[in-house]
Amino acid sequence: MSRGLLIALVVIVVLVGGIAAWAISVNNQLVVLDQGVNEKWAQVQNVYQRRADLIPNLVETVRGYAAQERTVLEEVTKARASVAGIKATPELVNDPEAFRKFQAAQQELGGALARLLVTVERYPDLKSNQNFLTLQSQLEGTENRITVERMRYSEAVRDYNTRLRLFPGSVVASLRGFKEKAYFEAAPGSQEAPKVKF
Repeated sequence: MSRGLLIALVVIVVLVGGIAAWAISVNNQLVVLDQGVNEKWAQVQNVYQRRADLIPNLVETVRGYAAQERTVLEEVTKARASVAGIKATPELVNDPEAFRKFQAAQQELGGALARLLVTVERYPDLKSNQNFLTLQSQLEGTENRITVERMRYSEAVRDYNTRLRLFPGSVVASLRGFKEKAYFEAAPGSQEAPKVKF
């Protein structure tokens, strides 16, 4: 074998090996980022579950004091059932339409809870009840946790989607079947300041 052919063969092997190593590195980065998105999504689900677990206690506490406000309590129960009816699997973040439905159900539940808390303002005895105050505090804390976890999820999605779209890594991403993840979106009309009436 001639020396020139040997050098060319070594260069080709090094080049192919370098490209393969780069492609493996990009693939591994995408896998790590994908798992990060899934982990953040799991935490979002965790805080949603916490809220769903608290709602029956809140509803029962309020029901004892505000039996005549049955429609508001029924709205909360119906919204919770709607949320429970959507299976929040890791695949949900890969399906934009299913993700929007899940997000809409969560927003409906949040709105029903807000109406319930406004209704509670009508009942001074309930507002001073220690059980209710504890539940209300837990719900407020849960809503704050949901906000934080949504933000963390969106940051993980941003990092993942950015890496997915950067060239030339986007070539590896498309060959390996990586798809963009969906962000949380604000509810329609949420840019308007809420009106609180007593």
